[in-house]
Amino acid sequence: MAKQRSRRGTILIKSAWGSDDPTKASFAFLHANAFDAAGWEVQIFLLGEGVSLMRDPVASAVVPVGWPPLAEILRDTVSRGVRIHV
Repeated sequence: MAKQRSRRGTILIKSAWGSDDPTKASFAFLHANAFDAAGWEVQIFLLGEGVSLMRDPVASAVVPVGWPPLAEILRDTVSRGVRIHV
């Protein structure tokens, strides 16, 4: 049986950063993954240029400094069940 973990609360992360700044564009997803791992319920709200990150070709082309490609980070975010509002 899967272990149920208690949630601390809900966090909404807003981002409008797009592919023109790969590192900042990835922060919303990296932070969401970290908050989820710490037991928070997390949602991401993308607007403006941030919306384009949800397209596969864009996510694959975005590589933040010092982190894996956004496509890989995004797969982790989705697998965690983080809701993404576009």
